[in-house]
Amino acid sequence: MFQDNRLEKVSILLNQEKYDAAKEILRDMLREDPNDISSMIFLVEVYIQEEQYDQAKGLLENAIGLAPNFPDLYYLQSRIALMESKMDLAESALQQAIELNALDANYFALLSNIKLIRKQYDLALENANIALGIDAENLLALNIRSTSLVKLDRTEESFATIEGALREDPNNSYTHANYGWNLLEKGKHKKALEHFKESLSKDPNFEYAQAGMKEAIKATNPIYRLFLKYNFWIGKMNAKNQWTFIIGFYIGFRILRYAAKQNEALAPFLTPIIIVAAIFAFSTWVMEPISNLFLRFNRYGKILLNKKQKLSSNLVALSLAITLCSAILAFVIPDDRFFFVAIFGFLMMMPLGSMFSPTTTKNILVYATIALASLGIIGLVTLFQTGDITNIFATLFLFGIIAFQWGANFVMIKEDNL
Repeated sequence: MFQDNRLEKVSILLNQEKYDAAKEILRDMLREDPNDISSMIFLVEVYIQEEQYDQAKGLLENAIGLAPNFPDLYYLQSRIALMESKMDLAESALQQAIELNALDANYFALLSNIKLIRKQYDLALENANIALGIDAENLLALNIRSTSLVKLDRTEESFATIEGALREDPNNSYTHANYGWNLLEKGKHKKALEHFKESLSKDPNFEYAQAGMKEAIKATNPIYRLFLKYNFWIGKMNAKNQWTFIIGFYIGFRILRYAAKQNEALAPFLTPIIIVAAIFAFSTWVMEPISNLFLRFNRYGKILLNKKQKLSSNLVALSLAITLCSAILAFVIPDDRFFFVAIFGFLMMMPLGSMFSPTTTKNILVYATIALASLGIIGLVTLFQTGDITNIFATLFLFGIIAFQWGANFVMIKEDNL
């Protein structure tokens, strides 16, 4: 009875985010009984909340050694693996938990979440429905079901589901944020903004809602809405289909350029298409940082950008300024060398705009951007000294820009398809 009361107190402390006090009680309990699985589970939960995953995993290994048939241990193992983006381990651990207990809605809800992240939308919906069959009020399952239905273009069912979730818990920050993202995907940015604001009123530090609010504010711009629609569209694809689109677009672009060059009669019709395609391709790289630059003039938006996003937008703005000023100088002085400075500024907008994209290998895009900028600057200095535009540094810069585009696509698609 004494231990049960202490565990109840630990549960209250966890809800209050008083983790140090909770750990003190749990460690006392484990000193009294080193094999107490319940205390271990609570302590693992504390470690998870504190993002101390190594400590949590070590304790879990001990607990599984003591109680290999205890399903909650594998559920916790799955949660940690999910937070570390180890999707195969997360799924296999959860399957083990389900084999031991197929009547826990939380297990199927988490499995549904994993399937959603892996873009297996039918399976995500199937497992969410299983979870809701066990517990019709499971909030994670309701949210994942709603998002899966949006991805499957079953919008009415999706909104009916998430509105049901809000009726169950109208103050749930995650549900409001999730509803906002679903609305945003369907182009309803004004209503989405209301739900992001509501989510942040419940939890001002909720990053999922902050990111959504940032996108909803930027979506007030009709051009950015088109870009956002494209992002949602390609984001639903798996890695194979994303590469098919990117390579197909590149090949199609090259074919159109070749056809326009070889056939003067077709050139007037193909040239506008080529220009639009080039602008579209370039905009996918720089739209995000440029929109962040404008977001900083919004009283809400400016507090949503982190330091890296602000730095990236500043650098893209600087690169754009170099492009425009150099182009003007090339006409005013006149000096053709400034055209190449303008080209350098224009091309650098792409790596500067994506240098802080999340990657498994930390800062790889940052280092690549620094290397490109260095090559380009040395190439320009050599140009002004010798007049040789084909110098080795300028040549390496141009090849590097092309390699960066393909390499960055590879890294970001891999990151988006776990």
